[in-house]
Amino acid sequence: MRPTDFAVIGAGPAGLAAALEAANAGAKVILLERDDWLGGQLVKQTHQFFGSKNEFAGMRGIDIATHFTEQIEENENIEVFRGATALGYYEDGVLTAANSGRVLKIKPRTLLIASGAMEKMIPFINNDLPGVYGAGAVQTLMNVYGVAPGKKVLMVGAGNIGLIVSYQLMQAGIEVEAIIEGTSKVGGYWVHASKIRRMGVPILTNHTILQATGQEKVEGAIITEIDENWKPLPGAEQEVKVNTICLAVGLSPLAELLWQAGCAMEFSPQLGGYVPIRDGNLETTEEGIYIAGDVAGIEEATSAILEGQLGGISAARKIGLSVPEEKINKIKENLRSLRAGPVGEHIRQGLARVER
Repeated sequence: MRPTDFAVIGAGPAGLAAALEAANAGAKVILLERDDWLGGQLVKQTHQFFGSKNEFAGMRGIDIATHFTEQIEENENIEVFRGATALGYYEDGVLTAANSGRVLKIKPRTLLIASGAMEKMIPFINNDLPGVYGAGAVQTLMNVYGVAPGKKVLMVGAGNIGLIVSYQLMQAGIEVEAIIEGTSKVGGYWVHASKIRRMGVPILTNHTILQATGQEKVEGAIITEIDENWKPLPGAEQEVKVNTICLAVGLSPLAELLWQAGCAMEFSPQLGGYVPIRDGNLETTEEGIYIAGDVAGIEEATSAILEGQLGGISAARKIGLSVPEEKINKIKENLRSLRAGPVGEHIRQGLARVER
């Protein structure tokens, strides 16, 4: 049994930030990451971040991951387990994880779950053909392993992920035939959409995919224009010749551990699905269990970092460590600012349902 002040599940942007803040406040931290690297989705992100200088504006995700990893490895208060998959959190406060053929048993005084999210899929004919990928899988192939997923791609979804991955595909010399979006407008930032359009890629709103064509693998896709009720318009079908279909249709929080730990959950479509009820310091209904990042609600990486900082500081205070109140207030203000305006309206609506 390994006792510790604070355990963190997931070493993406939220988990890394949480571990560092708690450790810098004096907590002993155990950080669990199922992959062999730290950084989570950051290691796939080659684009520059927006926001202020304090929120890594102008830095690329891969460089932010390196920045955090170096600090984590230099911090004597943090013990890192790579290749460690959390198995469960039990009534006696014991956290278990599988690591290198053994089971770790950890007894944390506080716990933060930053397990991230999984990709959503959509139903269409032949969606199980080789050549149909989620956008995250495409990023992993290209940016982690250096493997091109195909030569001609249809992107389904014009949110930030769809737009960013489309641009990364073209940077790798892969042709993007079109981006289709089921709603009437582009969901991602216009700066990303403008880059795509300048490169000659059409973004077709009010369109969806009906079928992947091919026998043994993807050889094309049938798409169609749809009405406001998502019904195909008569005669609007067209075939696009591609060998890869990339789905960027949203994420769902990976909340299984929170369910198993007994945290009260609430369905929030604005936040991506079932998420835990939490207070203003990101503590769930189970005392001492905190959340941050996509498991708390689907947002951008900058929000995940700020939530991780807030969760880590809150956990440190929970066990009696001294943290300046103004530091907590500053993080909360940065989160409010990030979620301000029309872009963050759906996030504010979702949070209104789950904050107590």
